[in-house]
Amino acid sequence: MNALEIIFWIALFVVFYTYIGYGILLYILVKLKEAFKKKCDIPCPADDKLPHVTLFITAYNEESVVDDKMRNSLALDYPAEKLHILWVTDGSNDRTNELLANWPQATVKHHPERRGKTAAMNRGIQFVETPIVVFTDANTHLNKEALKEIVRLFQNPKVGCVAGEKRIAEKSKDNAASGGEGLYWKYESTLKSLDWRLYSAAGAAGELFAIRRCLFEEMETDTLLDDFILSMRIVMNGYRIAYCASAYAIEGGSADMIEEEKRKVRIAAGGLQSVWRLRALLNPFKYGIFSFQYTSHRVLRWTITPILLFALLPLNFIILFTTSNLALYALIWVLQCLFYLMGSLGYYYSRKRIKHKILFVPYYFLFMNINVIRGFNYLRKRKGNNSGAWEKSKRA
Repeated sequence: MNALEIIFWIALFVVFYTYIGYGILLYILVKLKEAFKKKCDIPCPADDKLPHVTLFITAYNEESVVDDKMRNSLALDYPAEKLHILWVTDGSNDRTNELLANWPQATVKHHPERRGKTAAMNRGIQFVETPIVVFTDANTHLNKEALKEIVRLFQNPKVGCVAGEKRIAEKSKDNAASGGEGLYWKYESTLKSLDWRLYSAAGAAGELFAIRRCLFEEMETDTLLDDFILSMRIVMNGYRIAYCASAYAIEGGSADMIEEEKRKVRIAAGGLQSVWRLRALLNPFKYGIFSFQYTSHRVLRWTITPILLFALLPLNFIILFTTSNLALYALIWVLQCLFYLMGSLGYYYSRKRIKHKILFVPYYFLFMNINVIRGFNYLRKRKGNNSGAWEKSKRA
């Protein structure tokens, strides 16, 4: 076996481990843990024992969803006198503030300058006086039991953050972007659940997550993934992120693959930014098993694995002319070409708004990894930009 073949097999192993192997290993580790230590269900406190909670909503020009969001918030199963609804609408210049004026249950904090979501969170947190703060996006709907389910997990003193589940609205799954996004989040939710059952979830999604107010740390204003950075720094302070599948936020998928691409590139850039800012978490001697979880679940996906994935095809092609095991490498080459062909057909059909599940899985997988590489350039272009503002993606 020559040097190229060794590099090829290492690259193939890393790609397999990142997307499939880690999930299998995680499942085995969780089953082993739970064989010796049974899970204990924590009951929800009675209404008179529930803490005061702030529902924190950052919004920029969200006039189209304000009323729906307020109706959904007021319909949540939580004592009205203990639920505080805070909107931070910095930079909004549409009818968002005008519409919110019709809802006396909402407290609105507005600043005319738009500096991005992170700056709005940093500014808005000073108005929160409750022990628990629940962050949620304006364009999402929460299930009725969400707040009680989240509060239930905070009874564990080791939990500093609770990550809710993100779901894509059923009505929007008929387009390619929403179908792929929905499939991705089902996979991601499974991994988060297993991560939590082993030790701690590796981050939270901004659609729905909660923290102890006392653990909020002001973030750099150019932060692209505020939800991820905020939740992970809580882990760095010795707490865990619980995952709560019974508290979920529903939102529409991206309007089309162009809009989905905008999101994926920004998230990838934010992931790269986060890997650098959270580099201390890579130290297994300090963070133990969580360092393993974070590296396996997040770091590899946002750094080396996409590069190795796209290097496999040219490496395989070169090896065909240098190997003594031609049959094996020819088979792998054919399988790779078939995968890329299926991805290309998936792309072709998505442009025509026709979704083929068999073709769409390889297409969306390649699409996600291409956008991770594009994230490098996105981050480079933002160098020196201290604002966390970005162009909003259109939803279905």
